[in-house]
Amino acid sequence: MAYTLDTPFGTLLEHPQAKTVIEQYLPGISTNPMMGMIKGMTLNMILAMPVAAQLGLTKEKAEAMLAEVNKHVK
Repeated sequence: MAYTLDTPFGTLLEHPQAKTVIEQYLPGISTNPMMGMIKGMTLNMILAMPVAAQLGLTKEKAEAMLAEVNKHVK
């Protein structure tokens, strides 16, 4: 299953290999207090909100992160 910008963020973080890659792109994200608010949202939803800038997340960064996740997650 390939992860996309429409995958809920919490679903990505549930997979240990995906979580490792995400932490490389967004250090500390899994323990960020905002996780409770955003884990049910898709990356597209997060990107449309000001919280994306607070997390340092851009569409380009999200796409690169997903490409890396999809290479490592089987």
